[in-house]
Amino acid sequence: MARAVWDSTVGKKTVMAVSGLTMLLYLIVHMAGNLKIFFGADTFNEYARWLRTVGAPFLHEEWALWLVRVVLVVAVVAHAVSAYQLSRRDLRARPDKYVHKKARASYATRTMRWGGVILGLFIVWHILDLTTGTVHPGGFQAGRPYENIVDTFSTWYGNVIYIVAMLALGLHVRHGFWSAAQTLGAGSRTRDRALKGVANVLALLLTVGFLAVPVGVMTGVVG
Repeated sequence: MARAVWDSTVGKKTVMAVSGLTMLLYLIVHMAGNLKIFFGADTFNEYARWLRTVGAPFLHEEWALWLVRVVLVVAVVAHAVSAYQLSRRDLRARPDKYVHKKARASYATRTMRWGGVILGLFIVWHILDLTTGTVHPGGFQAGRPYENIVDTFSTWYGNVIYIVAMLALGLHVRHGFWSAAQTLGAGSRTRDRALKGVANVLALLLTVGFLAVPVGVMTGVVG
């Protein structure tokens, strides 16, 4: 039964919708946490330490954090695999040639695939930069996320990578939220306009919220 659902186009779109909404929820919480950086190094670093002790004493240190990471990895993989397989299925269903080529989709729709690739590469870079410190500029300081973030956004390439990724994220969320709502049956004649409005607001808030941090460092507000 599960295999039949997964093999169907509707099943893959549902997996994409659910995994996408799971990641969207994380992004909203993550953005809110990031904005704590404007309250200073002590507040932000204390927040980072708190994340490692969530659920204590019932849960051991970092158990809750690792649980979130596992859920996110599953969501990212499910989302990416579904997107790739749906894309290949769509290409196979098209005629070999078009007499006329005409763009019928919005810019966000046409760039969803490339946006997904950009975000996938960014996730890898982001982890290597601020979690493991493998590609971090200067000296990575374990347990000092405030200082590490300031280091990253004190470099031109750190800012460029992050800004491009966040712009791609905004477009991805704008189109993705709308698509997920349609897939899960939330759309209707009376609700379509409201759902599009929510998609636009979410995309704008996430883009502005995430970009506020590098802008804060570049302008000297954070640092």
